[in-house]
Amino acid sequence: MSKAIRVRNLEYVYPDGTKALKGIDLDILKGESVGLIGPNGAGKSTLLLHLNGILKGQQSSVEVLGMKVEEKNLIKVRQKVAIVFQEPDDQLFMPTVFDDVAFGPINADYPEEKVRAKVKEALKGIRMEGYEKRCSHHLSFGEKKRISLATVLSMQPEILILDEPTSNLDPRARRHLIELLKNLNLTKIVAGHDLELILEICQRVILLDEGEIVANGDARGVLSNKSLMESHGLELPLSLAA
Repeated sequence: MSKAIRVRNLEYVYPDGTKALKGIDLDILKGESVGLIGPNGAGKSTLLLHLNGILKGQQSSVEVLGMKVEEKNLIKVRQKVAIVFQEPDDQLFMPTVFDDVAFGPINADYPEEKVRAKVKEALKGIRMEGYEKRCSHHLSFGEKKRISLATVLSMQPEILILDEPTSNLDPRARRHLIELLKNLNLTKIVAGHDLELILEICQRVILLDEGEIVANGDARGVLSNKSLMESHGLELPLSLAA
């Protein structure tokens, strides 16, 4: 199976001198669902932001779908690699749901008919048909999360990156989102502390701490390793703790 993502010797230092990533080597195959876990400050979000060129590491190589993540390829890379941020208000800024979901296709210069088709398809995919005229900022937090997902699905990415996708969701909204993610047929990287979510939808887990990969393997194997998890400030998922 071919690689969706290839990272070699990725290092990143923030302007204040904090070394956030230390020589990361990573391969993710097309179609894989991979969980990225670790304590706060481990470097998870910093790593994710390198995968579509929002951040650029020092002396490193990052490739997605065979393309180097560099200035000349950024438009193509960002059409293929979509990031859904933890806070939906970071992605919803237009007057209506339709405008938010249509933003990407419009900026890709799709004709009006295709834009409308993309919006309709994306909203159907998240089970929110009929919301086109609603104001995104008047929706519930769970609805905003789903609309944020639709804003990137409208561009039909091949790689979907989600940062803390279930944070602040009530149980029903969380379950709806998990079912949506399970049914998406594309490469997925899910970062966060919801280990039950990661156990349910990811085949592989990468444990990051202090900017380094300390474990990389089968999801159940990593998440059930009590000594490993506790030594890096994490607990076993409840379903594996019995």
